[in-house]
Amino acid sequence: MGDVVRAGVIGAGFMGAVHARAIRRGGAVLARVAGSTPESSRAAAERFGAVHAGDTAASVLAADDVDVVHVCTPNATHGALVRGALAAGKHVVCEKPLAVSAGEAAELAALAADAGVTAAVPFVYRFYPTVRLARERVAAGTTGPLRLLHGSYLQDWLAGEDDDDWRVDPASGGPSRAFADIGVHWCDLAEFVTGHRIVRLAARTTVAVPARSGRTVRTEDAAVLLFETDRGALGSLTVSQVSPGRKNRLWFSADGAEESLAFDQEAPETLWVGSRAVNQQVMRAAAATTRYDALPAGHPQGYQDCFDAFVADAYAALSGPAPDGLPTFADGLRAARITAAVLRSAGSGAWVDVND
Repeated sequence: MGDVVRAGVIGAGFMGAVHARAIRRGGAVLARVAGSTPESSRAAAERFGAVHAGDTAASVLAADDVDVVHVCTPNATHGALVRGALAAGKHVVCEKPLAVSAGEAAELAALAADAGVTAAVPFVYRFYPTVRLARERVAAGTTGPLRLLHGSYLQDWLAGEDDDDWRVDPASGGPSRAFADIGVHWCDLAEFVTGHRIVRLAARTTVAVPARSGRTVRTEDAAVLLFETDRGALGSLTVSQVSPGRKNRLWFSADGAEESLAFDQEAPETLWVGSRAVNQQVMRAAAATTRYDALPAGHPQGYQDCFDAFVADAYAALSGPAPDGLPTFADGLRAARITAAVLRSAGSGAWVDVND
């Protein structure tokens, strides 16, 4: 691999475009793009600014001018594409969920470790500077021991009976939808900020819209869970893709003995810090500057900026030590195991352990 990273993207939809943007912004070369058809490959190559005018997934995996493969396809296809990339000696960035079962996720994580390549999963909410500030406060002991972790991740894009997507079909999206799609982001963020790990949970799921496009819906529209952590905190989480007016509201609160910290992804420029005497809205880059503050305070950073930072860190790990907090296949496996526990609990009606 030369000084400039050469990337290939498999998947021509929304997430493929986000990855392509981050690749170009980081100074890498977007060498190849593959969609589901020759027409979509050519259109995406032109739209994304790829060097080659359309490829197949197989040609991206085999290409000598691709150092890292970005897998941005429907969930059920991740396993085969990741295996192909690893067998070809490529580094891999795979969209979450890493796999549609915990067993397959464990297999992929082990294959990546054996291959000795960089293998990352874009849990990109870690890359908000205010999230890093919250993590620093917890690590420094400013919060005191954490007692409660709670929050929600709410969207509305599937709230109506006419709303549909490939993710609704378990053959493409896997056995879990709302939780595997967005709930895992909340859990990853809560564990990343606090250092706690969810060890036991009780979950309930619901199908709010029982039929879409003439077919029966079998994956959850929403989930609610209670949980316990390995450090003695209790928690609760509500996950929904059917909450009108909520576009991408990932909100969490970590409540400690001395202070509470709250983060809202729809208003990420501030971190809420609460105490008995004073509540504060700490502005990004005002109290402390992280390496992810790309712009001065007052110039809002958002989701794409987080994605840019994630890809930059993943590419830095191709030729050096992984930057602190880079989410890897181990984190993708962790998310798959929490998802499996949610499905077991929802199916049995009982508290279950999260198996590591």
